[in-house]
Amino acid sequence: MKKAIISMAVVAVAIGLLFTVKSKAAAITGNGAPSGAHYNLNIIGVSKDKAALMDSNSGHRIFVPLYGKIKINLLPGTDFAVLDANGTDGNGATFSLPNPDPDNDGVTSYTVWARALGKPGGTSTTTPCAYLDGVEYCSTSNVVLVREKGKSSFTNVTSQLLYVYADLTGDGVDERYPLFDPRLQDYFWDYDNNGLKVAQFRFYQN
Repeated sequence: MKKAIISMAVVAVAIGLLFTVKSKAAAITGNGAPSGAHYNLNIIGVSKDKAALMDSNSGHRIFVPLYGKIKINLLPGTDFAVLDANGTDGNGATFSLPNPDPDNDGVTSYTVWARALGKPGGTSTTTPCAYLDGVEYCSTSNVVLVREKGKSSFTNVTSQLLYVYADLTGDGVDERYPLFDPRLQDYFWDYDNNGLKVAQFRFYQN
């Protein structure tokens, strides 16, 4: 009788472990991103500047030069939205997104995942930046995307994209400033493109 009870207990534990593994596996899709609803943003590199006016644009894409740097200005909002999709006109682009970490406790209200798409060989670097008394400070941490051959998978870039890490106190140690922290102003992403056709970002609410 004791052997039977032990055997049933072992089976129950095994079934529990099986369901645990399945539930964890279901949280990540085959492309490396979480499953579930999300906001999709494509940053598209183009060889020719766009002439069309793209202010208050509801599309989920921003056009940038195939080579060179632009500013993607960031504004706080209640949701994710492209406000100016033309990053090729010399004025940069504008993207609205919720305040990710108002308490600066390191826990964000959403996560960001990214991957490189398009023709292999292109790269891009996205660096959060902001100003203090007219001086520009860019984060020591950034998102580097490289389009290699074969399947492209998402990686979690939440900490690199939603915070500015910079030494404003002069003590040699970087402090952490979440986007829209009032200690800094005029937040933006410095987007440096080197031939990448598409940088895809996905935003998942926690």
